[in-house]
Amino acid sequence: MSEKNRELSFEEALEQLESIVNKMEEGEVPLEKAMEYYAEGSKLSKICHEKLTKADKQMKEILKDDNKRESFEIQEEN
Repeated sequence: MSEKNRELSFEEALEQLESIVNKMEEGEVPLEKAMEYYAEGSKLSKICHEKLTKADKQMKEILKDDNKRESFEIQEEN
């Protein structure tokens, strides 16, 4: 699978999002480039949100009705 088609991990998406934020905070970004950064940042933010939502759901499923904790493994998406 090519690098472009590979799904990013949460950590990869967050790292790229932080890089975009840092570039935007430096200022002096031309409007066209700022719009590109904003669009890419929005996509990365959505990826992070979806992964966090999935992790939250997995954690809730781990807790039983009697609040006993079960051992678990987080499965990586491929």
